[in-house]
Amino acid sequence: MSRYNGEQVLVVPRKAFEEVGSFYGVRRNPQEYLEAFLKPEVARYMDRDAAEMDPSFKQIIAYAIFRHNGRILAYARTPKGGETRLHNKMSLGIGGHINPVDGLTDSISTYLSGMEREIREEITFSGNATQSLYAVINDDTNEVGSVHLGVVHLFELDTEEVAPREKKLAELGFHTLEELSGSLYERLETWSAICVDALRADEKAL
Repeated sequence: MSRYNGEQVLVVPRKAFEEVGSFYGVRRNPQEYLEAFLKPEVARYMDRDAAEMDPSFKQIIAYAIFRHNGRILAYARTPKGGETRLHNKMSLGIGGHINPVDGLTDSISTYLSGMEREIREEITFSGNATQSLYAVINDDTNEVGSVHLGVVHLFELDTEEVAPREKKLAELGFHTLEELSGSLYERLETWSAICVDALRADEKAL
């Protein structure tokens, strides 16, 4: 029986990722990766059960970070979440997989629709938000990272009024970068730790 109920997810061949430039950590040219991936005969939908076991493909994950007055939204992943390998880890990323309901595989609008759908499913917030494409994150050193590639979006909120829509998001709240890089750092999933390091580097560069 399928662990993911037959879910189909957007993937690209690892070869396509390597052609743009494979790396560990963070790259700050996400538009270049998206433009290379979202082309006919490059991206396609694949059964998630198969994709989770096949590192010759990368599942594209929309990974949205929300910030208000310098403080970053974070939460703990509960056992109600679909990815058992990340349970009890803390995360900054709101989002997830792109699915066929979001549209054709060769359209940037499909990717953006998937990102927006995932955000609507996971949280609700009032006020206004401005969004920027921030980075691509990759970590091939563990089972989860080897089959996923994250596209990071940074949302700047004008309010802290954010609430979870799903029970898999626990301890939802805003934290300073000092807290996330200090006492909370050991709890962070790998991608979130990579993002905290990048945001800290940005802060020091100012």
